[in-house]
Amino acid sequence: MDDMTIPVYVISGFLESGKTTFLNFTLNQDYFRIDGKTLLILCEEGEEEYNIRKLSRDNTVVEVIADKEDFTPQKLATLDMLHKPDRVLVEYNGMWLVSDFEKMELPKGWSIEQEITIADARTYQVYINNMKSLFMDMVRNADLVIFNRCLKSDPLPSYRRGIKVANQRAEVVFEDEKGEISDIFSDEMPFDMDAPVIDILPEDYGIWFVDAMDNPDHYDGKTVRFTARVMKPRGLGRKFFIPGRTAMTCCADDTTFLGYLCKSDNAPSLKPGSWVSVTARGQVEERREYKGKGLVLYADEVNECEPLREEMVYFN
Repeated sequence: MDDMTIPVYVISGFLESGKTTFLNFTLNQDYFRIDGKTLLILCEEGEEEYNIRKLSRDNTVVEVIADKEDFTPQKLATLDMLHKPDRVLVEYNGMWLVSDFEKMELPKGWSIEQEITIADARTYQVYINNMKSLFMDMVRNADLVIFNRCLKSDPLPSYRRGIKVANQRAEVVFEDEKGEISDIFSDEMPFDMDAPVIDILPEDYGIWFVDAMDNPDHYDGKTVRFTARVMKPRGLGRKFFIPGRTAMTCCADDTTFLGYLCKSDNAPSLKPGSWVSVTARGQVEERREYKGKGLVLYADEVNECEPLREEMVYFN
């Protein structure tokens, strides 16, 4: 980030999810203080309020843009000229698409530095059932997703897996009323990690995929067996293919293919889209396809098989 860049922090989430509480807390932390001016743009107002006088003492100015029609490049350019900020925070309206802001022409020098999504664990399931496309739009490019007001009885691993499918690079944090919850994966996996061959049942494929993505070392040297479809992207090499499954991120038209690179002598004869049973040993390697380290499968057996009755991956 050069001297001319004005970092923009976008905080999204549905109404009453805790965006204002998060920003109030963050603005009071020493690590987040700057010498210059901060412009805080509010796109909706909930029950929690800001102490405008205190913000002013900390060289933070507040502007409210409550109507979507007013949230335009021209309006942002006007605020830039008026305040000449050194940093911009946007408390974004939960009913507006974050992708619209990402595509917007920003004032000269403004650059999105970080996107953070806040979710209230108490209402998350209701929103995900009724406004899934809106929420997935929030998290698709988020750097950090925070679930607050969590109970340990909540299905937090399931929430995390759902986020990771939409955005693999997002950091997901869970907080209760007192602080962070860190041991959400204390429960055992639904398959035997100590078996000579770890059998991944079709209904557990999503759980295995996310765990292997987050903890590839768990499967380094382990042998797994699962059923998947064959994908053969260009440029992999004749002995490589990707066995995987499809997951729906927000709607039937928005899906992603989840699979790991696999090497097999049978790869040249496999038909793209066919169903196979794969038995393979995992190895953690640096690969350009992963842009870093990831799990590579070395197949002992790849056999064509009957398609699964349910192709879509779920994370419960």
